[in-house]
Amino acid sequence: MTTDLWEPGLLAVVGLLAGAVNAVAGGGSMISFPVLVAMGVPPVTANVTNSVAALPGYLGGSLGYRAELTGQGRQIRTYALVGIPGAIGGALTLLAVSDDVFRAVVPWLVLASAVMLAAQPRVAALAARHGARSSRIGLLSAQFVVAFYGGFFVAGLGIVMLAMLGVFLTDTTHRLNALKSVLSLIVGSVSALAFVALTPVAWGPALLLAVTGLVGGRLGVSAARRISPSALRRGVAVWGVGVAIALEVSLYVS
Repeated sequence: MTTDLWEPGLLAVVGLLAGAVNAVAGGGSMISFPVLVAMGVPPVTANVTNSVAALPGYLGGSLGYRAELTGQGRQIRTYALVGIPGAIGGALTLLAVSDDVFRAVVPWLVLASAVMLAAQPRVAALAARHGARSSRIGLLSAQFVVAFYGGFFVAGLGIVMLAMLGVFLTDTTHRLNALKSVLSLIVGSVSALAFVALTPVAWGPALLLAVTGLVGGRLGVSAARRISPSALRRGVAVWGVGVAIALEVSLYVS
C-alpha cells in the first residue's frame, strides 16, 4: 500500500461521499472499495477495511432516520435474528477464499447489486401482483441471503438490502431507507467484529473513512429527503456498472 500525501485527503472526500450515499440509497462502499484497491490495498483486506469503515456511516444514517424508525422495532428484531447468522456465514466464507478468487468474483457482485437496484421498482410491482409481499418465509429467507452477501462483500449491501425490502414490504421510501440503515448496521457490525478478531485491517484508511463516513451519513439523510428516489437509484446503478467494468478490466491489465 502506498502512502502518498494526497491519499488522506482523497480518502476523506471518499468517506463523505460513501457515507452520504449509504444513507440515501446504499452503495457507498462501491465508491470506497475501488479507491482502496487502486491505492494498493489487497482486495480482501480492502473489503474488510470497508466493512469496518462503513459502520459509522450506517450509524449516522440510522440516527438521522429516528423519526422514520418509529413503529419498526419489532420487525428490526425479527430480521436481526435471521441476519446475524447470515452475516457470520458470509464473513467466514470471505476469509476462506484467496485474493485472486475474490477479485474474480467482485465485479459480478457489484454488477448484480447495480442491476438489482435499477430493477427494484419493477420487481416490487411484479411481486405485489403475485402476492410475494405477503410471504413471511420469503422475506426472512431473503434477509438471510442478503446478510450473507453483506458479510462476504460489504460494497452493495445497502443496495441489495433496500431492493429486497422494497420487494417484500409496502412502505414509504424513507421508512424503507431507515430500516435498511439499521439492518445494514447490524449486519455490518457482526461481520466487522469477525474481521477484527480474525484478519488484518488497514486501520489508517479505515478510521479516516469511518469518521468522514459518519459525517456523510448524517448529511445524506438530509439530502435524501430532497432528492428524487428514482434519480438517485439510477445514478448509483450507473456508478455501480462503471465500477464493475473497471474492476473486471483491472483483472487483465494488472
